[in-house]
Amino acid sequence: MTGGGRDKSLIGLIWRMVLNAIALLVVARLINGIDIAGFWPAFVAAVLLGVVNAVIRPIIIFLTLPLQVVTLGLITIVINGLLLWGVSSVVEGFYVRGLWPAMVGSLLLGIISTILTAVLA
Repeated sequence: MTGGGRDKSLIGLIWRMVLNAIALLVVARLINGIDIAGFWPAFVAAVLLGVVNAVIRPIIIFLTLPLQVVTLGLITIVINGLLLWGVSSVVEGFYVRGLWPAMVGSLLLGIISTILTAVLA
């Protein structure tokens, strides 16, 4: 058995990261308070954001479950914004200046990323 299936899934993962980097670049153009120095910082931020969303976000969502119930899930917007803001503090060339741009940016990032993935992937 060859690793062909694994190669296709790795290419698919890289392709999604490229699409998410493009979505980050679009968000940076649309939201005042989010700046990206170029494609490479956007790609690194997309990869790190993917890792954070896969590992840290589920733990935070679980720990804030009572708030999720009380706010009907709206606290998730704040959590996503905080995670985007946190990633920006680690990636050189990716800057988010405050919680409001982070929350609006995370919402817009989700929408643009979904559209790009649906159309191009």
